[in-house]
Amino acid sequence: LVAACSQLISDTDGRVDATTVARYYRGRAEVSGFTVADAAMVGDVAGALEALRWALHIGVDAVPIADAIADGALSAARVAAAGRGNAYQLASGLGMPPWKVERAQRQARGWTAEALVDAMQAAARCNAEVKGGAEDRGYALEKAVFAVTAARAGGMR
Repeated sequence: LVAACSQLISDTDGRVDATTVARYYRGRAEVSGFTVADAAMVGDVAGALEALRWALHIGVDAVPIADAIADGALSAARVAAAGRGNAYQLASGLGMPPWKVERAQRQARGWTAEALVDAMQAAARCNAEVKGGAEDRGYALEKAVFAVTAARAGGMR
């Protein structure tokens, strides 16, 4: 909160009111690790990095973000391996709720099996780094975003 207030004061004439706060912060509080992962899985580098930086800025811990990236890659791989089908029919076999199957089906479009493996490996490295192997957890997350989106771009059909 102190950092946000300091940033507002430095970005404005020093007078901060409800209008100023709304202009700078409207619609951003809901960012989560899943926002980052969803953007990365569809190849939106800029969107994923913006969401990542905002999440870290507002205090979202790095571990749930890394977990969401890993979950996104794993879910897309599981759904892609299951083949095409109705999300409700696939859900029970995959042990996932239908909404998550639908999201993973959308995200898995255009990925090759090899590219999904690369994305899962990048997510695993990120998890290891974020959970104790890296000095800069934010940088580890940024590397993962770049690696996942690069895997997608390299594996497009």
